[in-house]
Amino acid sequence: QVQLVESGGGLVQAGGSLTLSCASSEDILRFRSMGWYRQTPGKQRELVASITIGAETDYADSLKGRITISRDNSKDTVSLRMNSLKPEDTAVYYCNAKRFGGLGDFWGQGTQVTVSS
Repeated sequence: QVQLVESGGGLVQAGGSLTLSCASSEDILRFRSMGWYRQTPGKQRELVASITIGAETDYADSLKGRITISRDNSKDTVSLRMNSLKPEDTAVYYCNAKRFGGLGDFWGQGTQVTVSS
């Protein structure tokens, strides 16, 4: 069973920055892609950013320019740097890993990010 453990969430003032990290119990080169999603109460989980095994990235339009996703294959970690945070960025952020061929979709337990105005 793959375990994804997020860290780095917390309380930050508007305009501040945070870096979220996701540590995988499995070699991340075994995943087609990894990413970050976020969810607020009553809303669907939405993609924040993803990065493929080939380091191709995809970002939510509403967050482009403020976030950067990166991966460290040697440490089996994926990070999300978020700058210029806004109160509307407040959410639980989840790490995700997808196997090749749709043969698995794994989630971390989530980390809370709260941006105060």
